[in-house]
Amino acid sequence: MHSLLWTTAFLTACAVVHAASLNDVCTSSRVQTTLPAAGSFPGITIDPDSVVVNAVTNAAVVNQAMFPNAVFDYCNVSFAYSHDGRNDQVLLWYWLPTPENFQRRFLSTGGGGYAINSGNGSLPGGIIYGAAAGAAAGATDGGFGGFGTNSDVVILLANGTVIAIPCICSNFFNMSNPKLYTYYRGYSEGGRDGWSQLQRFGDLLDGAVTGAPAFRYGQQQVQHLYSGVVEQTPDYYPPPCELQKIANETITACDPLDGKSDGVVARTDLCQLHFNINTTIGMAYYCPANELGNTFPPAPPVARAERNSDSSRDGRRQCDPRWPARLPRPSRLFLLSAGGYFRGRTNGIRQYHRFLGSAAGGKIINYHGESDDSIPTASSVRYWESVRNIMYPGQSYNESAASLNEWYRLFLVPGAAHCSPNTLQPNGPFPQTNLAVLIDWVEKGTVPTTLNATYLGGENLGQNAQICAWPLRPVWTNNGTTMECQYEQASIDTWHYKMDTYKLPLY
Repeated sequence: MHSLLWTTAFLTACAVVHAASLNDVCTSSRVQTTLPAAGSFPGITIDPDSVVVNAVTNAAVVNQAMFPNAVFDYCNVSFAYSHDGRNDQVLLWYWLPTPENFQRRFLSTGGGGYAINSGNGSLPGGIIYGAAAGAAAGATDGGFGGFGTNSDVVILLANGTVIAIPCICSNFFNMSNPKLYTYYRGYSEGGRDGWSQLQRFGDLLDGAVTGAPAFRYGQQQVQHLYSGVVEQTPDYYPPPCELQKIANETITACDPLDGKSDGVVARTDLCQLHFNINTTIGMAYYCPANELGNTFPPAPPVARAERNSDSSRDGRRQCDPRWPARLPRPSRLFLLSAGGYFRGRTNGIRQYHRFLGSAAGGKIINYHGESDDSIPTASSVRYWESVRNIMYPGQSYNESAASLNEWYRLFLVPGAAHCSPNTLQPNGPFPQTNLAVLIDWVEKGTVPTTLNATYLGGENLGQNAQICAWPLRPVWTNNGTTMECQYEQASIDTWHYKMDTYKLPLY
């Protein structure tokens, strides 16, 4: 049965219960009364005896990249449901704000790596903004045996957090207005989870924030082995300090290309056009183990191949380029040949292609660090461009970009690494308040022309920054004091590439 009908059934089965404070509502017996009645929808049985509840006061989030600092109270709730006839158990975990702070909002959260959830790492996201968000937040273990289990899961089947929450919120908070704004937030694998949910259950979501989504799941883990494949070809394995030297020289050369010298490569596209990595050959470097040396001719090509990503043996492209100013990750855990690498990627695509999808539903904010060292920034650009081409084929580039930006906006974060600030470029900003921005877009119609960000370290610690929406790119003038978001065709062209190895479309 379609999950929207399940949600309707939940709401129909809810009995209104009044409550005034966190202590009044945050008890096991109280939460049990908020659960849907037995038989609310076919095939699912909720276990009231599995309910575990405790009130948490003065919880703190401090020095986190994803959230501003905050202190808050919440009701910690978990319970289980099962699919009839399957002898399984799926756990749901919710953080519910205090009744006075609840703003008729729910935030579903995603996982990372191979995990279907991020534990308590993402749950604060719905609560910490207080009146600005005031959302209950939830996670699921997907039926994989607990929230500490890292499971190789590709799709959240009818995300139980979204299905169950309307009834719980209606009863727990005594909602007089039945409208519950439902949002999703996740990054990395959680970002891909979000796109999966948007495709399948978009009618249940009012908006989503997806950070550095792990598109093309079937390729991702194999792609992390590529450094070792590249190094085997010339049989040269650069020490980390040599690669560090090349990365530092890249940052030095490409930093001012946006018009501002701040130690941040905000324009990796211009870096690709204007920086020749071979200029680092012969430069002196120093290793902590008292090793002195000069960069050898094989090292820059190795670094360049890792950044540009790979081609198959016949010269066709297999995956997204990774040209940002990043430090390549040495990967010698497995000795993988080029042929084995290609076969691994191809098998992954065949196995997981059916799970990769496009967008449906409300508003979407997709952000990606421009120097991501794990998931290629270009993959987010390619996905945005693919949606633009498919959905608006009869429009010009600028017209179709404007149409897509009405509901789906992409922001490339200058200098940022994978879902975090970059230790190599500490002066770069990072967007901490994405959910608040999304809420204003969905509920107030405030379009995020630029994305709000904060300097979390470096020379401008604590100051505000704005990030341009793709396809516009940042250009600084007046000695690096004024930023404009400009359209540059040559820049856009560097992000366009063909994925011509595989005999199926890769978006």
